[in-house]
Amino acid sequence: MRLIDTHCHIDAAEFEADRTAVLASARKAGVERIIVPAVTRRRWPGLVALCNQHDSPGSTPALYPALGLHPVFLDTHREQDLQALEQQLTAFGAAAIGEIGLDYYLKDLDKDLQLFYLDTQLSIACQAGLPVILHCRKAYDELVTMLGCHPLTGGIAHAFNGSIQQAHKLIDLGLKLGFGGQLTYPRSTKLRNLAGRLPLASMVLETDAPDMTVSQHQGKRNSPEYLPLVFSAMAGIREETPEDLEQQLYSNSIEVFFR
Repeated sequence: MRLIDTHCHIDAAEFEADRTAVLASARKAGVERIIVPAVTRRRWPGLVALCNQHDSPGSTPALYPALGLHPVFLDTHREQDLQALEQQLTAFGAAAIGEIGLDYYLKDLDKDLQLFYLDTQLSIACQAGLPVILHCRKAYDELVTMLGCHPLTGGIAHAFNGSIQQAHKLIDLGLKLGFGGQLTYPRSTKLRNLAGRLPLASMVLETDAPDMTVSQHQGKRNSPEYLPLVFSAMAGIREETPEDLEQQLYSNSIEVFFR
């Protein structure tokens, strides 16, 4: 099995005690590459250093950094962080701009400030020719409107949970949709129905570890080694053979980050 985890925070503190073992288990499970998105400027150096330690597939997956300013951590961001992002992309060898986006679910986050940071980071992504990794909660219509103003080279709507109409708008803008652990829960009927109806070429797999774990490990830390369980859940929904599904999902991820 060849899988790519398009969204995993393997740099998080939750993995400090056993990160190498987790990565080795993920590689044995078939996870070949992992995209590691940043959330604040403070974490960029450590994230990049970790990725540099695992820069090619071997006993562990190859890790690739994405740099960005996450909307949930709005109070830690400063305007100079945007300048640093623009200046340091090449030096850090970023594979994408992310994790960026809008979060209207958390009511205490300033919407105008979120829009400012997103707009600026989308412009940086366009100038750098890099894909984006997008976080969005309760703001898909606003996100689609803003994306329409930026000629992106591609990207992923991470942990997509919008409507099928919103899904197609994002696909029409050249984005792919990320599906993770929620797909493994039988009660996620809306999401599972969506994953069964969308074009296969529009989807990728992710874990978002250590968060959003699979049903088989509910209440415990999520891990990139559980990505095959997400794959199995999707295989149970789709009509394609597992072999065709695996190949297309792999190709979709390559198209976003490594073309």
